[in-house]
Amino acid sequence: MCANYIPVTAGDRMLTWFGIERDFKTELPPEAWPTGVAPFIRLNEKGKLEAFKGHFGLLPHWCKEVAYGRRTYNARSETVHSLPSFRDAWRRGQRCIVPSEVIFEPNYESGVPVRWEIKQESGAPMGIAGVYSKSRDAEGNTRESFALVTVNADDHPLMKRFHKPGDEKRMVVVLAPADYDAWLTCAVEEAPRYFRQWMGPLAAAPRPLPPRASKGKVAVPRPDIDGVPASPLEPPGKDVKPQSGDLF
Repeated sequence: MCANYIPVTAGDRMLTWFGIERDFKTELPPEAWPTGVAPFIRLNEKGKLEAFKGHFGLLPHWCKEVAYGRRTYNARSETVHSLPSFRDAWRRGQRCIVPSEVIFEPNYESGVPVRWEIKQESGAPMGIAGVYSKSRDAEGNTRESFALVTVNADDHPLMKRFHKPGDEKRMVVVLAPADYDAWLTCAVEEAPRYFRQWMGPLAAAPRPLPPRASKGKVAVPRPDIDGVPASPLEPPGKDVKPQSGDLF
């Protein structure tokens, strides 16, 4: 599961690693959280790669509330084709790439949850496999949204260290750059071949959230205020963690 990451927003990084001329650095927040807005890459109407802004947390066409995305920011590879929240996007081939500099996961090895950062040792960003949706809100405005695809990581040498003891270990699907085009263009029945663990060199280290400011001091921006949901380390409610139910 991944509920928090640093998206690629700088124009030079987007061009160098994804071949797209688009700079989001002044438009978007430095970290992505469920229901927040972040960049994702998909084919446009002309079949060309283009970067768009969308809500982190897929909103199916029948959903009107952005808050629903708190349940749908991750799509399990085992059920993305069948659960109502994701199946229409999957059947339509609405696959995307989510550019990420760093992902965050909770580590419990100290006995308490500590946010850790995970990134590529090389310094290259990660292109995470995703699915996206185009829908309309209650006012009829078009909006885009996406979810990160995840696979089981119980036996991954690094990612098995994260999440609560006893919980299934999950990790996002990191695509090899050589597979970007194929992931976006292949037939729906061929796409599951990319559902695999990333075994490239990864670096991981503790990166706790900033402490809350004391009363009377200037507050440090945090994910659980200003309308942005908190991470699983500090959940604002039971509805934040995705559940494997009838819809998602």
